This record gives sequence, structure tokens and C-alpha cells, in this order.
Amino acid sequence: MAWKWIKVFAYFSMAVTSAVGGEESSQFKCADFNNNTWLEYRQGTKLQVQYLLLTRKNADCASLFTQDCLNHTQKHTAYFNPSLPTKVIIHGYRALGSKPSWVSGLAQALLREEDVNVLVVDWVYGASFAYNLVVENYKEVAVQISVLIHQLTKYGSTLESFHFIGVSLGAHVSGFVGTLFEGKIGRITGLDPAGPMFKRADPFDRLDSSDALFVEAIHTDSDYFGISIPVGHVDFFLNGGMDQAGCARSRFASILIYFPVYGYVICDHMRALHVYMSALNNSCPLIGFPCSNYEEFLAGKCINCEGPFNGTCPQIGLLKNSGIKVSPLPNQERVYLLTTAAAPYCAHHILVELKVSPLDKTAEVQLSLISAGHPETELKLKLFTDEIGYKKVTAHPEGLCKIESMQLKNSGARFYRQGDIHFEYICISEFPQNRVMDPLCVENIHIGRGVPWSHDFVQAC
Repeated sequence: MAWKWIKVFAYFSMAVTSAVGGEESSQFKCADFNNNTWLEYRQGTKLQVQYLLLTRKNADCASLFTQDCLNHTQKHTAYFNPSLPTKVIIHGYRALGSKPSWVSGLAQALLREEDVNVLVVDWVYGASFAYNLVVENYKEVAVQISVLIHQLTKYGSTLESFHFIGVSLGAHVSGFVGTLFEGKIGRITGLDPAGPMFKRADPFDRLDSSDALFVEAIHTDSDYFGISIPVGHVDFFLNGGMDQAGCARSRFASILIYFPVYGYVICDHMRALHVYMSALNNSCPLIGFPCSNYEEFLAGKCINCEGPFNGTCPQIGLLKNSGIKVSPLPNQERVYLLTTAAAPYCAHHILVELKVSPLDKTAEVQLSLISAGHPETELKLKLFTDEIGYKKVTAHPEGLCKIESMQLKNSGARFYRQGDIHFEYICISEFPQNRVMDPLCVENIHIGRGVPWSHDFVQAC
């Protein structure tokens, strides 16, 4: 490991230059990200990394974090408190050098939830223009950050008190900082860690569970911009880790990695960040269920957290170890959950179980769950001649007790539609199991061609 620290201290003076040297006048204005033009980027010869500090004392006005901020003999207030935990936010690739608009919202959410230091790493200058060149820079950025962290430990901070939150490529920057400290950093949260140029990388060169005492990742775009493999102790795959509700699909997304078009193309990728911010606002619990793959989860085979988590489901947010209480921690454990199309993204997981009488030919039915004030939850089911029992998991914006009615219709092709379908029963329940609310079941249901069926429930809450 000695070679790494040789490299760290080789960058010591450079890091101090970028993180130190606040002029006396800078204390009177709020600090902000570097705003470099494309030409300035092309003319640049080295990385420019600076640090913005936000605390509850200066929550609305970031200060440029410098060495002077740690020197209590200075006239201005040293906002950094080494006795408090420190959240380090690291952005990812910035195609055109624009500052990330989401940083303030994430920092404010963290400060509302906990009394902490929030350090924002501004490496926009080195994160811009060509993606492949940016990837070449990320380890040097991590080295500079590690120098600052090393300095902070001299002022009373502990490695365990640092929580890195890295977005996209920033997740891998966080991981390499953790590598430099031999996995002794307290926690790393990767928000859809970048996939291109990392999917086949050695664990040393990407975020990995060995990079911190606890590593978690939220995956939302694993088929394009995000990584598809688990990289932490626990990995949350939202809606299977791809194709998020409310995000438009684009068959051109795969060719836009070097020329990103923000908006609908980046929607899936950035959903991890927005869901994480929603979790910090305590809108509702966002919990995941361990399962070997998404298909088995949707088939209702993974509706509890027994096994690797001993009955406690991991939860997105700031709970210690995501709420996992087992020891030792699991490694690269995939967990799945469903979300809705809009903030706060919270969904209630509904298990649909049904038994159908033998069919003459394959049939398709559409089941709808209806709650006042919300769009219908529609679930399409394909019924086969050699099966009679079915399970399916779906998401609904309201809990079981607020589902007002259930509708069924034969949705098969007009000329190949099953004439009549008889269901021995259909039951809907919510999981994790609500002990107060029993499953809602309807028995002996007949539906024919073009004749929808519906049933009203008596609301229990």
C-alpha cells in the first residue's frame, strides 16, 4: 500500500493549492462551483478541485473550504466541526462543464435529517468534455480528496465518520478514495454508479464492497449509463434496475454516452439520486427485498427478508447499514423494489394470487386496482392451459386498505380470445405483511368476452 501514499503526498501541494488559499474577501460571498467555458477546459493543463462546505450554520450560503477554515485563530467562523459526521458529495460526468443543479437539494436534505458537515467536491473542470478522458482523471481526483481527508483526521475527524455519496462516475471516485484508506471510510453510497468503461473493470478500479465499512448502491439505469453488477454490501435495483416509471424510452440512448442529451435520455440514470433525496425527506419507507433476479421478484417468490437479512429489510436512506442488523454484513446482495413515476416515488407492493379453472386455450386478462385520486394500477396476466395457479407482484400508490375496487377484463386478441374464464379465487395482499390487514379475496368469478367484471371493497382505513 506504500505506493499509494507516495502518490498521495506527491499531490499534497497541489491539493492544498486547490483546497486552500481563501482570500479574506471570499468570506463575504457565497461560494459556488467553477464555471469554465469549453475553451478554458481545452486550455487547462491540470485538474481543478475545490470544496464547498455547508453546515446548519451556513446552510444557505456555502463557504469555500480551505485550510484556514480549520484554523480557529482566523477572524471568520470555522464552520467545520470535526466532532460531527461529514457527508462528502461527489458529482459525476458533466458533459459541457455545467454545474450540477441537484447539489443544493441533496445537501439541504442531508442537513435537515442530521447535524453534519456537508463537503461538496467540485471537480467540474476535470469532469467535462470527453467521457473517456474524464475516466482517466477520476483516480487523480480521488487522490486529491484523500489528502484533504487525511488532513481532517489530524483535526479530530475519524475515518469512520465520513460518508461519501457519489453520483454516477462520482461513485467510483468515492470508491477509490476508500481504496486509498484501505476500506476504513465509514460509508459509501453509490447513486447509479457509472457503467461505461467500468462494467468489466477490476474491483480495484471501480466501486466495490471492500472500499468502506459499508457500501450501498442504488441502480436505476443498468442497461445504459449505470453499472449492471452489484458493487456493494447491498445493491438496490429499482424496478429491476432499468426503465424507470415516468421515463421515456429511447433506442438512441446507447450511442449518446459521449454526447449526452440531458432530460429524458438521462431520466433513468438520475432517478437514483431523486429517489435517494426523497428517502431523506422521510416521505415513506423505501425498502428492498432480496431475490436472485427481478423475474422471480415479480413472480412473488421473494416477499420477505428472511435469509441474508434475518427478517429485517434493508431501507434506502440514512439508517445505519441501511437498517441491516446481521453480522457479518452480506456481500453483493441484490434487493428489489418497485417505485412510482413521480416524487416521492413510494409504492406499496401488492401481491396478486389467483387460481383459474382449466382453460381450452391461452388467455390474457387485465386486472386493475383502483384507489380514489390515483391512476389505476393495471396488471396484464397471461394464462396458460397447463397452469391454474399464478402469483404476480405489482406497485400501487396506496396501501391495501385504501384500494376501493378491483376490475377484470378479457384482453386477449379479438379472434383468439378465450370465451369464458372462471377464477376460483383472486386474492390481493400487501407485503411486507401488514398484520392488521388480511388479504382481500373474491371467489367464484366468471368473465366472458367483452364483459368486464368489477368488485368494490369496503375500505378498512
